[in-house]
Amino acid sequence: MKFGIIRERKNPPDKRVVLSPKACQKVLKTYNKAEIVVEPSPIRAYEDNAYSDLGITVANEMDQCDVLLGVKEVPIDALIPNKKYFFFSHTIKKQPYNRDLLRAILEKNIELYDHEVITNKQEQRVVAFGRYAGIVGAYNGFRTYGLKYDIFQLPKANDLPDQQALIEALKKLELPNIKVLLTGRGRVGNGAREMLDGMVMKRVNVTEYLEETFSEPVYCQIDAGEYNKRKDGVRGNKANFFAHPEEYKSNFFRFAKVTDFYIAGHFYGQGAPYLFTREDAKQKDFKIRVVADVSCDIDGPVASTIRPSTIADPIYGYDPETESEADFKNEHVIAVMAVDNLPCELPRDASEGFGDAFVKNVIPAFFNGDKDGVLNRARMTKGGKLTERFSYLKDYIS
Repeated sequence: MKFGIIRERKNPPDKRVVLSPKACQKVLKTYNKAEIVVEPSPIRAYEDNAYSDLGITVANEMDQCDVLLGVKEVPIDALIPNKKYFFFSHTIKKQPYNRDLLRAILEKNIELYDHEVITNKQEQRVVAFGRYAGIVGAYNGFRTYGLKYDIFQLPKANDLPDQQALIEALKKLELPNIKVLLTGRGRVGNGAREMLDGMVMKRVNVTEYLEETFSEPVYCQIDAGEYNKRKDGVRGNKANFFAHPEEYKSNFFRFAKVTDFYIAGHFYGQGAPYLFTREDAKQKDFKIRVVADVSCDIDGPVASTIRPSTIADPIYGYDPETESEADFKNEHVIAVMAVDNLPCELPRDASEGFGDAFVKNVIPAFFNGDKDGVLNRARMTKGGKLTERFSYLKDYIS
């Protein structure tokens, strides 16, 4: 089985890679029938010689490989017919901007495996960059706070080498006695928590956060059960919420009244109530003035997120009164950091974490007959047609 590590061609450039040099080396040592060829790239987080120095072939030979591994969408004109591809296609939610890409994949008889739908038997995702989105998102949020109030300046995340360097920068901050709220306990939320714990910020529980004042900055991490409640007043739980989100309403505003800086690291499901609305943000006792929206659902559960921002220009302001953009430094304006490709700012760390998971959970399936169904569940197209699992996309491509 010959794997090809393709060059990322989407703009803006993405430095991440599915398999780092060490991950490639591990695959080759573990599976004697495995071969790996790395396509030369001027932008990858690892230079070509980082692979070749470990004896890994670097060559323009992707057409000779069986399976091609990438991160972002492959431009249509770069797709090689009759190959197996792994990348984030951003088509499973019927995203209009990638309809032509999926059509081309079918026309070129490509087997597409989307990283986003690689799961275990319990249907849980096994490869993802979410942790690194949380790590960088939390850091960028503090950077936003310092710029809004002009009290400190942090370097951009992509100017620092790794997570530990981000943590060391945060440790040096002298913060006022603010309250920081973090939503979500999945990969994203827990990645953000790593940063808060790394900078040694005090963690408090919900009751303490809502009712007490502190002489130091503190944070509170909450999940769906704490910012939603059942409409009928019956005590709910997380499983019930995800099964029947329409039966719940937001209970977030009690947090908004005491929060200075909010990190949104939750997963938002279709039909769930918004955390805070545009009307909520207009209330006099709505206190939040800095939002790091890692989840980045546009015009969705976090009302101030009206568009994604970019690594080059990561911050904009949301004026609750006019419901439009404004200078984020204005006192009544919410400063919003909503970069939608945060892991790109920590490409080496993100690549190593992703690669470890890919080597552990995906590579074995190529050599054990896919005994756990990992490949079968993630295969979106085969023989020029959608697989049964993804047949719901027929109207999307028609």
